[in-house]
This record gives sequence, C-alpha cells and structure tokens, in this order.
Amino acid sequence: MTDNKTILVTQSSMPPFEEYVDEIRSIWETHWLTNMGEKHHQLEEDLKAYLGIDNIALFVNGHSALECVLEAMDLHGKVITTPFTFASTTHAIVRVGLEPVFADIDPVTYTMDPNSIEALIDEDTCAIMPVHVYGNLCDVDAIASIAKRHNLKVIYDAAHAFGVLKDGVSSACFGDASMFSFHATKVFNTIEGGAVCFHDPSLKEKLDQWKNFGITGLETVEYVGGNAKMNEFAAAMGICNLRHLQDEIAKRKLVVERYHERLEGVPGIVMSKPQPHVTPNYAYLPVVFEDDFGATRDEVRDSLAANKVFSRKYFYPLTSDFECYEGRFDSSATPVAAHIAKRVLTLPMYADLALEDVDRICDMVLATRHA
Repeated sequence: MTDNKTILVTQSSMPPFEEYVDEIRSIWETHWLTNMGEKHHQLEEDLKAYLGIDNIALFVNGHSALECVLEAMDLHGKVITTPFTFASTTHAIVRVGLEPVFADIDPVTYTMDPNSIEALIDEDTCAIMPVHVYGNLCDVDAIASIAKRHNLKVIYDAAHAFGVLKDGVSSACFGDASMFSFHATKVFNTIEGGAVCFHDPSLKEKLDQWKNFGITGLETVEYVGGNAKMNEFAAAMGICNLRHLQDEIAKRKLVVERYHERLEGVPGIVMSKPQPHVTPNYAYLPVVFEDDFGATRDEVRDSLAANKVFSRKYFYPLTSDFECYEGRFDSSATPVAAHIAKRVLTLPMYADLALEDVDRICDMVLATRHA
C-alpha cells in the first residue's frame, strides 16, 4: 500500500482466469453465443440449487428482469415502494405504466417501514415493491401480512441481497417474486445480468417469452416483449463466480468488521447493525454522518476524493426528487428517507480490499472531524 494509491468504491470479483477459459471453451465448439444455450441453463440450475428455489428466469440485467416480471404479472394501478433506492426500482414501475407511491423507510435498516404502508393503500393499489437495502432485509413477515390482508402482490427488489438468509431461508424465497442484479459491482456477478425468482411456475414460460420479443412459436408473437436474454459468456462467468461466492463473502466480512472496529461508536457516525436471525452478504458499507460528527457527508466525500479514495452518496438524491419526476412527488412525505439520503455515504467495499487500506480510509474519515 502507498499513500497515493487510488481506491475505488468497489471492485468486481472474478474467478481465476484459467477457470473462466475452461468454462467458455465449449462455446467455441457449439458456436452458441446467446438465446438460452447450455451455459444459460446450467446457471439456472446452479442458482436454483444455491438459492433453494424452484423457479428462476435469467435476464441481461436486473432492470430488465424487474420490468419483465411486472408486465408478466399483468399489474395495473399503484405500486407502493420506497424512494431510497437506485433509479431502476422507480423507473421500472413507471416504464410499465404503473404509478409509484412512496412509503418511508426504517431509520435502522433503511428498508421500507411496514408502519408506513397501510395508510397508502387504496382501491387502485395492486402491489408492494420493497427494496432490501445494502444487504439489509426488509421486514418480510410484516409486509407479507399486510399484502395478504389487502390481496396485494409483493415483488422484492433484492438487487443487494443475493446470498442473504433469514432463519436459513434465502432472500429469493420472499414475496411473490424477487429480482436480483448480477451487475459487475454486486456480491455475485455475471458481468452484467439479473434474475427473477418466483413461486408461480406458470410465470416461467411467460418470462422467457417476454425477454425474447414476446415470441411464442415459430410464427407467433403474442406479447410486445423486449430483448433481455443473458448471453452465454455472462452465464459462464456466473457459473464460475458462484463456486467462489462463500469465500468472497467471508473476505467481505473481514473488511466490514475492520470498518466497524475503527468507526463504530464514534460520535456522529451511524453504522448498520447486524439483523437478528439474518445471515448477511456484506454487500455495502454505508455510514451515516449525523450533524454532531463535526463534518458533513459531502465534506467527508470530498476529502476522501482529494486523496484518491472514492466513495458514493448511495442513495442520493431520493428517486422522488429526480428531475424526470419533477412536480409528481413530495419527498417531505418520506422524512426519514430524506434525512438519511442527505447524510449517507458508502465507503469502499469489496472482497479484495486490504485491511491496511481500510485503516487508511478510516484515518481519513476521522481526520475530517478536525479539518
């Protein structure tokens, strides 16, 4: 390590080069590069076994997976969701012709606060789309109870929650469906990619047709679908990365523990606490800088960047404050989300981040209090 070393906010996990070459070798024999070939089907089976689920559909990315499952479920009306999320969540709802309605978040987990949901439900509400944030799981039991009382679908944006378990049950098993992102920055990646896990087996055929232009036969096209198929090279990367996932999570755990050793308990710093009965994936390292820290979130971010250490205001702004939605939503209706969004910073976090680099980052963060 050197003091002028550049540290990015994340770094993609990759298998040994030779392992990936061996995995893709058969593609040169078959010349089958995309359109749900051998690697695609193998990854589906590997993921079903790992996640303990019966139904999965792979996609070119998580956003396409989210749009596709909303369309395949033939939903109409309003979807209760959270503004404290990545653009994809809200955009998917809007792009398929549904109306997002924003619930506030829990101040500890940053996930949707179940206590804010029922007051938002009306006769036009068709679904709830909560988001597992930073790998923190939503209160899945409370949300399931609310959905059952009001006969609503639950579709989880689980982009951050791959590999997370609650009482030994995979995050893939909650709700009617769960979307995962396999983007290069995620705990598990397929370079680019995504998936939907779901309970209703009848959705499988429809999802596979939706992601292939709505083609249902050699000469029949019954849906206005898109092109969202995962290619064979991406699937091969997923097959390899899945073999190493538990080792990657174990390395992430060491990084998170060092951050907590250095920063937890510092006045004005708030860090995510372990959730009871939850096995985490250590996806992100969010830190909330409250007013008594002695420096603002933006000052901390700028100080780190000046030393070539890059962090991210994730999530800021709230999606309800995006320019493309100007005049449609009022973020003052979600005050907890607004408070956290103005103060949260995700620090560099990845499996191969050296602990000495974590110490350097923490030294910089703490030094800003006296700047």
